[in-house]
Amino acid sequence: MAVGLLGPLLVSVDGQPVELPAGRLRALLAVLALSTGQAVSVDRLAAAVWDGEPPGDLRANVQTNVKRLRRSLGGELIVTRGGGYVLDVEPDRVDALRFVRLLDEATTAPDPATQRDRLVAALALWRGIPFDGVRSEWLEHTQVPRLQERYLAGLERRVDLDLADGRHADLAAELEELTARFPLRESLWARLLRVLERSGRPAEALARYEVIRVRLAEELGADPGPELRQIHTHLLGGAGAPEQTGSQRPAPTDRVVPRQLPAAVDGFVGRDPELKALDGLLGTQIEQGRRPVVIAVITGSAGIGKTTLGVHWAHRIADRFPDGQLYGNLRGFDPSGQPVEPTEAIQGFLDALQVPPQRIPVSADAQAGLYRSLLAGKRMLVLLDNARDADQVRPLLPGATGCLVVVTSRNPLSGLVTANGAHSLTLDLLTDDEARLLLAHRLGPDRISLEPDAANEIISRCAHLPLALAIVAARGVTHPGHPLATLAGQLRDAELHGLDLLTTEEDTTTDVRAVFSSSYCTLSAPTARLFRLLGLHPGPDVTADAAASLAGIPVAQARPLLADLARAHLVTEPTAGRYAFHDLLRAYASELAHTVDTGADRRKATHRMLDHYLHSAHSVALYPFGDAVTPAAAVAGVSPETLTTPDEGSAWLAAEQSVLLAAVAHAADAGFHRHTCQLAGALCSFLHQRGPWHDRIATQQLALDAAHRLGDPAEQARAHRRLAMADADLGRYDDAQLDLDRALDLSAELGDLVGQAWTHYLRNLVAFLQGRTAEALDAAKQALRLFRAAGDRVGHAAALTDVGWHHGGLGDHEQALTSLRQALTLHQELDNRPYQAHTWSCLGDTHQQLGEPSRAIVCYQRALELFRALDGRHGEASTLAQLGASYHAAGDPDAAHAVWQQARDVLDDLDESAADQILAQLRHNGQSAAEALFRQPRRGNGGVKRPGAGGKSQG
Repeated sequence: MAVGLLGPLLVSVDGQPVELPAGRLRALLAVLALSTGQAVSVDRLAAAVWDGEPPGDLRANVQTNVKRLRRSLGGELIVTRGGGYVLDVEPDRVDALRFVRLLDEATTAPDPATQRDRLVAALALWRGIPFDGVRSEWLEHTQVPRLQERYLAGLERRVDLDLADGRHADLAAELEELTARFPLRESLWARLLRVLERSGRPAEALARYEVIRVRLAEELGADPGPELRQIHTHLLGGAGAPEQTGSQRPAPTDRVVPRQLPAAVDGFVGRDPELKALDGLLGTQIEQGRRPVVIAVITGSAGIGKTTLGVHWAHRIADRFPDGQLYGNLRGFDPSGQPVEPTEAIQGFLDALQVPPQRIPVSADAQAGLYRSLLAGKRMLVLLDNARDADQVRPLLPGATGCLVVVTSRNPLSGLVTANGAHSLTLDLLTDDEARLLLAHRLGPDRISLEPDAANEIISRCAHLPLALAIVAARGVTHPGHPLATLAGQLRDAELHGLDLLTTEEDTTTDVRAVFSSSYCTLSAPTARLFRLLGLHPGPDVTADAAASLAGIPVAQARPLLADLARAHLVTEPTAGRYAFHDLLRAYASELAHTVDTGADRRKATHRMLDHYLHSAHSVALYPFGDAVTPAAAVAGVSPETLTTPDEGSAWLAAEQSVLLAAVAHAADAGFHRHTCQLAGALCSFLHQRGPWHDRIATQQLALDAAHRLGDPAEQARAHRRLAMADADLGRYDDAQLDLDRALDLSAELGDLVGQAWTHYLRNLVAFLQGRTAEALDAAKQALRLFRAAGDRVGHAAALTDVGWHHGGLGDHEQALTSLRQALTLHQELDNRPYQAHTWSCLGDTHQQLGEPSRAIVCYQRALELFRALDGRHGEASTLAQLGASYHAAGDPDAAHAVWQQARDVLDDLDESAADQILAQLRHNGQSAAEALFRQPRRGNGGVKRPGAGGKSQG
């Protein structure tokens, strides 16, 4: 079977055309074809086919029409699955799906020729207006604009490639036709002006500029954007225009220059031959981009200084790579036995390059392709530390010339040398002279010269290993009055008494474990106990408060113990107040904990640690959809963080993000299933705002698995609801609907009206994200009925707000105002300030739609006050954008611009996706005058945050 949607509907079965009658069957087939291979729910089919108002029994009407469609196509092509219907054909047999696939492949293609081939193949599928002759408001208002935007963006990219390749001959006529069809798309006009200018027709280009300038002024009351103005200046003989236009210009993410290298070690000594060999890998060719990716692999045994050398050299040559440096610790030999997956590392790099989470593809291959595309044409240094094997490294290699990759590993990674042309450098132990230089730098040359024999013994017993020497030197620094002979004697005693618990015959680090033992044996009993228990901590680092909870002691006692460990170089303090282990020390501490401490003691420590993170997170978490579950009282000895303000809570969650994610996984592995569920729930809203959203799905999947192990249907329902919203944020709407179906079934089985109500409330949000306002209204009404029946006033008020909002979106402004005012009164009675802010903003939207900008301004100002008091940054930015639109509609462009600038300043601290959403709002209100401001390069931190529906919901 084949289905053509990119123009008039075309259907064929076994090569024979099938003519469907005009009406519902065409819409039904179109909706099923868009989700080929995936189940489409009855609700979604009904909303699309009957535009949200199916007559009579909804399910019966859908079943009747599915039967009619089966008769027309053949019964085996439409199957029932998972409470919905599936069109069982290959996705490539639907032209719209093949079109999207080819465009995605063009985005990640490794070279311009392949990009162009994919684009040409995709654009050739376009036959006119999608779904022509199919009557469906849902298709017309959501799917047609989406596909048309993809078509135009793909077309513009193909034009850019033709321009870059010097193919000007036929572009002018093509662009003339396109600007006539899409007269307000400035990016097409920019390309037309560029083609005319390069074809030797500057006078015509100036004439076309005047056409678009007048049209924008008459229809939008706006001036041309900065790109068109810059080309115009160039045509008049002013400053040169940029070489690239439209989508060729780097997006904000392309202009990011990451600087991720860790701090270099102070007083690096020796390794002159190795540095000379590494320098020899460079040259003018790599800087000019004519040499393939250079890969340097630094190998050697644990503790021999691979990372130290790699970081030192990377800093030394960083200025040769002006596009930045990426760093990833692949944790190939982590004591947990869980190396970093390449997909996780790539997601970290995409985050560093400020790629918004919703723009990150779902599949691992597509993510790797996007990563390589972003590095194409750049001179970037990539340092991959602690790699396990070649397979872990290969997906992280850039595909283009001009980049340098430095890999450190305990393994030789011969596969990279053989298959990828890597240059291998194996580190040996320090020479006698280098080891003396290291000790002299740390302890002072006078101490070394006074006790040369003791220094030599220290070097010998440390096996010339840099890490061991650094630890012994640290002990010497903290005890400046102790002779070096005393340090040498302690090392001798450690070996004689068999304290080297981590010795293996084939490992050259046998003697360094004696160093660890000698340092450990000098610790006080409380410090030694804390050191052992830190080996049970799953995260990359730990705070004093978390360490205190782990040990079951007051924070005031934990801090000096951590300071003792830092002075002994048994832990490091990479950032103030956060303590971390070297891999060998973590492994040593873990083995000590499993040797010295009992299983019961270890489990109690793990319980305290998880309680610490759960209660701390719970104290600052937002639970917007009825998922708040108060944890059981923390066990004795737990010291949760004291977080008294929203700013403190946000900062703590951001700082602990990687630790909290590790804690969820550790709780699941250790069988603390209740902690898994509740900690994942506490993190849900934070991960929604900050990302990456793939982590949000992973934690909720762990929570769902844990809920099943607990046999707790209420926890299962909560996990399904959270998974649904995570899937919806990533555009996986079918998965979201399936999760909501399951959540609804579980809540119904429990007789949980509130759970059912929140599930319908989430259906409302998912439908709204898809642009299905009528369906969203129905779901919000259903939630409202259930909240009323359950007597849940908080949910009742929340649902009433969205009912009013959707009425406004559908043009029933009188009902919208009535519902929103009732909701606002309830929110005020409940002192629910987040939803008060949301409701004021929705009232502003309604007055704006009614053409009452002065009233809208008052509402937006009230919303703005509340969002600022709550530190609701997304709501603040969204409200400022709409407030500016109201000022503009009221005839005050200066006030509008000032407010839009405030919104832009807020967005600099948030994710680019927030700017995209607000830009969409402004376009919807016809406020193209603000586009130039919101398209400027951002100076923000790139944290991944995104508001809920419309940028206002506190979810």
